[in-house]
Amino acid sequence: MSRSRLKLALLMLAVLLFVGSLMAGKAWVPVDAWWSGDPRWMIIAELRLPRALLAAVLGGVLGLSGAVLQGWLRNPLADPGVLGVSSAAALGAVAALVLGVASQWGVFAAAMGAAIGAMALLAALTWRAESAAAFVLAGSVLASLAAALTAFLISIAPNPYVVAEVLDWLMGALTDRSFADLGYAAPFMLAGAALLLLTGRGLDALTLGSDAARSLGIDLRRLQALVIAGTGLAVGAGVAVTGVIGFVGLVVPHLLRPLVGARPSALLVPSALGGAALVLGADTLCRLAPGPGEVRLGVAMALIGAPFFLALLLGERGRSWG
Repeated sequence: MSRSRLKLALLMLAVLLFVGSLMAGKAWVPVDAWWSGDPRWMIIAELRLPRALLAAVLGGVLGLSGAVLQGWLRNPLADPGVLGVSSAAALGAVAALVLGVASQWGVFAAAMGAAIGAMALLAALTWRAESAAAFVLAGSVLASLAAALTAFLISIAPNPYVVAEVLDWLMGALTDRSFADLGYAAPFMLAGAALLLLTGRGLDALTLGSDAARSLGIDLRRLQALVIAGTGLAVGAGVAVTGVIGFVGLVVPHLLRPLVGARPSALLVPSALGGAALVLGADTLCRLAPGPGEVRLGVAMALIGAPFFLALLLGERGRSWG
């Protein structure tokens, strides 16, 4: 399949899943009820449309950032969590919830502020280092510190209701997200995606090694800055409004890489489209789960991604021993 046909197929799949996301749920809303006097149309207009739009944008930036990070680090097991920005955004949101911030805007602002702070710290720690190892080490330190501080905040929460609210948020979900949430997050996510799409030429050059990339005129520090800023804005804003949703950036590039070839730049747009399709499909299935409630999207993605990650690890180990 040619790359243009693959992109078209992924786009059509995402569109079909978007329409299905509007229809499916505990209450089904068929197409003939849309834009009519049927009261079920309000379910779509007020609940499912902003949720589906947020799922598409979130999945797109997670898939894109995963493809960029795997190309930048030259590691097929890398995903957006390696920066520590998502952990920092989660820390900011948890701090707001523990301190009693009730508004959606307040939680988002705290999470986004923590993500931006983590981006600045990551840039400061790695600015003079061009190696991927320093990048991964700094991200791991940030992620570990953020996770420890999040656990500390949960332990000093004033009452069990706050603890329940925090844990519910940390599981990640698109439930009850509104156009206001989309308005907060989408500009940051789209700005981050635009920066990530600028990395394609540099990522292609890096496949030849750092020295060869420099000889081709690639500014590795500028490329690193684009990766940090783009991933930080896109993933930080996503976490700030939906909670932690993992594995999308790991799974999607791996599934699509055999179809697009070895060039990292050729993987970027397909990964964005594939990520949008995956999150739309997974969120729809979460709503169709038996019982009165929904499965949390973060839990569903972990159930999908953890076995996939294990299979990748076993495959990598088998190749290293072969």
